[in-house]
Amino acid sequence: MSAPVHVPRHSNAPPAVPFTPPPIRRRKRRGPAWLAGFLLVSPSLILIGVFVYGFLGWNVRVSFTNWRGLSPSYHFVGIDNYTRLLHDERWHADVRNLVVFTFVFVGGALLLGFVMAMLLDKGVRGEGFLRGVFLFPMAISFIATAIVWRWLLDNGSGDDTAGLNKLFAVAGLDFLRSDWHKSDSIWAIAAVALPAGWALSGYVMALFLAGMRGVPEALRESARLDGASETQVFWHVVRPALRPVTFSAMLIMIHISLKTFDLLYALDQGNLRIDTPSLYMWFTTFDGGFYDRGATIATVLLIGVALVVGPYVWYALRTERR
Repeated sequence: MSAPVHVPRHSNAPPAVPFTPPPIRRRKRRGPAWLAGFLLVSPSLILIGVFVYGFLGWNVRVSFTNWRGLSPSYHFVGIDNYTRLLHDERWHADVRNLVVFTFVFVGGALLLGFVMAMLLDKGVRGEGFLRGVFLFPMAISFIATAIVWRWLLDNGSGDDTAGLNKLFAVAGLDFLRSDWHKSDSIWAIAAVALPAGWALSGYVMALFLAGMRGVPEALRESARLDGASETQVFWHVVRPALRPVTFSAMLIMIHISLKTFDLLYALDQGNLRIDTPSLYMWFTTFDGGFYDRGATIATVLLIGVALVVGPYVWYALRTERR
């Protein structure tokens, strides 16, 4: 009997079939693409809608009523509150004070911030330290700033002299002595703009410094190679690039000046020489109980802020679309 012939197993085996993974079934979207994002931010939108825009609408409603005292009264009186406000002498004085305060505050903050940004842009030693020093006043609340500057702007005389007047006396500069915000001049409110400008000048410095550092060095070098001096380089190359920054900083400062309250209140509350619409609104509402007039003043301030912020938002959106 002959031995069986060995046949390899692979000789009759079927050819190998490559493994193909099963197709991945993608789930069909059951809603629009923006729905998930909208649901994520909806709690914040609801809170903002109720506690910001809802209360703004309620305030506008109160401005058209005769609510006086602690008992709410929603009797509609039309624009009578706005008419009386336009004929109020204190309102006229407050608006004049606000214009002076805004002019000095915005101008001083822009000028001081620009000078500090110019110094840092030159590459001085210890730039990081100086940048922190310049920004430090912004980290202090307006209440603390007012307490410090209330001492600096003291108008005492003789042995009671303190603050800046004391410094002027020691330095032999008695002619610079001033009563500051307690003087009888219509420019008394300008003294209050000093601490406000000091507090926010660091913020303006950061804006200007970012604008200056955003100018490509190649453009500056090209201007220098063409024979331009440093002054000409700044005027013809750097300055045009700072226009958007200046516009933004100016609108932000104006917006802050319109609603400044805590600094003025803590500095010298009850002083009509530095009275502004925000202080008038507070005292007439919570001290006098004239909620209708207080709501009217708040509505007028809201319109003023909208007129300032509106162009800024429009400009920002237009720039992004470019």
